[in-house]
Amino acid sequence: MTQSRRPGTRSTAGRPSGTRTAARTPARGRPETGGPKRPSGTAGRKPAGSAGGTRGSGGPRKPSTRGRVTPPPTPREPVRLGVGHPRRRARVVFIASMFVLTLFVGQLFRIQGLEASTLAAQAVDSRIARTTIPALRGQITDANGVVLANSVERYDVTADPQNIRQYYGTEIGGKLQGDGFAKAATALSSITGAAPQDIVTALKQADAKKLRFVYLVRSVTPDQWNRINDLHIPGIYSERTVARQYPQGTTVAPLLGWVSANGKPGGGVEAIANGTLNGKPGVRTYEQAPDGTVIATGDQSDSPALDGNPVQLTIDNDLQWYAQNAIAGAVKKYKALSGDAIIMDVKGNLRAVASYPSFDNNSLASASPAALQSAPFVQAYEPGSTSKVITMAALLAQGKATPQSQFVVPNRLKRAGTSFKDSHEHPTLNLTLAGILAESSNIGTIEAGEKLDPATLYGYMRKFGLGSTSGIGYPGETAGILAPYQKWSGSTRYTVMFGQGLSGSAIQQASVFQAIANGGVREPVKLLAGVGKDGKLSPPQDSRKAVTVVSPQVATQVTNMMAGVVGKDGTAKAARVPGYNVAGKTGTADRYDPTLGRYNGQTASFIGFAPAENPQFIIAVTLQRPTAGSIYGGEVAAPVFSDLMGYALRRNHVPPSTAKTQEYPLTYDPKKSVGR
Repeated sequence: MTQSRRPGTRSTAGRPSGTRTAARTPARGRPETGGPKRPSGTAGRKPAGSAGGTRGSGGPRKPSTRGRVTPPPTPREPVRLGVGHPRRRARVVFIASMFVLTLFVGQLFRIQGLEASTLAAQAVDSRIARTTIPALRGQITDANGVVLANSVERYDVTADPQNIRQYYGTEIGGKLQGDGFAKAATALSSITGAAPQDIVTALKQADAKKLRFVYLVRSVTPDQWNRINDLHIPGIYSERTVARQYPQGTTVAPLLGWVSANGKPGGGVEAIANGTLNGKPGVRTYEQAPDGTVIATGDQSDSPALDGNPVQLTIDNDLQWYAQNAIAGAVKKYKALSGDAIIMDVKGNLRAVASYPSFDNNSLASASPAALQSAPFVQAYEPGSTSKVITMAALLAQGKATPQSQFVVPNRLKRAGTSFKDSHEHPTLNLTLAGILAESSNIGTIEAGEKLDPATLYGYMRKFGLGSTSGIGYPGETAGILAPYQKWSGSTRYTVMFGQGLSGSAIQQASVFQAIANGGVREPVKLLAGVGKDGKLSPPQDSRKAVTVVSPQVATQVTNMMAGVVGKDGTAKAARVPGYNVAGKTGTADRYDPTLGRYNGQTASFIGFAPAENPQFIIAVTLQRPTAGSIYGGEVAAPVFSDLMGYALRRNHVPPSTAKTQEYPLTYDPKKSVGR
């Protein structure tokens, strides 16, 4: 039985039973509904009355699809689980967001919970700036309180070029006109005296390098800085500094030394007493903005600086000034290479230590290196005849001679293969020991001095201070050269008796005469009279002891012998001081030039004290390589001694001498003398 064909449908005849018809484009442009075809025959029919809505059924009927073609259903795409799938993307974004959020929460907990105080401190510290508050260095004064060195407050003017560019100073037509750097430089120059072009150059160079900091003017006074600050130039700032001032200038510069820009002492008293003079800097702490300006409401605190303590010297500024001018005049008059003058009291206190050439320690850049140190401490030279005083004192102390002992002094004397002579030719002379010293005879000194064995003579030289520094602690102080007697050559054994073949400083030579003036007791040389502590001056700690070199009787004998040096037959009549008895000794020695490596010129000196019967001051004058007028100590150094001694005695109201010192005969044949 064949299946009746519905109108509007296509026959399935000729197709295998149970197969599906491929989807075709439906008629009238409608899509097919798709779905399985019924199998041929009756096998696929629904029974009558079933809910199929087919013909003959008793139930409700489906709407007719006659004339329509129902396309088969479109197959569903399989679910792809790749990252690009919206659900997967959402899931990944959610997980990532939660992870990041967790990190933020953890970091927030760490910052605000666990490390809040630490991080807050770090944040504050990043804004904190610290500057040093300079400490004022202690004053240096003379024995009478006159200021020789002090520290003052100063300011260094600095700038931020990027801010200062906006400064023009003049408003024209509602607009600021002009070159900001030039205007600022002109304003600063009018107050400080600095060259405007130097300021402009510094600003431009810093600006080209994009620097936010540059120094413009150094060391202006507080008044100058206040006037600059009143200009309200944007970008102009200051740094507080301390400057060292020396009111006496060249008068005492080599003795005092200086302080460098970094606050370090450079020689002299500044170095000797640095531990006392130097203060302790303070620290200023404040918060600053990124542009460097101070945050007014931020934390600010100061650790104050502790200023240094004062130091008082034994120096008398008036004597120092007088001595400096006197020695400078002598150096110029005699066209000497250099010169120095020392004034010491009988107890070893230095009252003046002058040297020329000098320098101005207020303007160190212009100083000559050779003048920076005090020559009386650092310069060693062969003293010559001033050292004969040691030989005479040793002879008297050892009982080998008396002031009246007689010696035949020839024109030449051979010893150790060397022919010795005096400063000039003379016939054979008959001199006493006092006459040998007064006439400054080298030959007579050898004849007398060879009575002492080398060890004994060397021992007295050491007790008088040769071969050792003064113990003051002056930087670069020389101990001189005094070889042990075991190393003396044959000729050295004799030359040291009259001050050649050894060397020493002017301080050492002055100390020799101080011992004689002080009754045979050599006091330690002193420069510091007091050091400050807790607002009070106290004597400095000093472990040095006085040394008894000879007895008072021997010291008196030597003093009377030296009085003959300035007598009518002595070599230093120019050293006399009207109204006072003077004892002293000339010195004229060949000068060794270390630069040339040989002897070149002479060292002329005179050392003495007055009043001879009651000594108050010891004065040593030395000229190195005089070339005009004379080369002898009795003629170039003795007049300076007389001038200085007269001034020192009168200034200190020392009464004139009332009696002459004991006079020893200089010769047992008065008609004969060396003459010099």
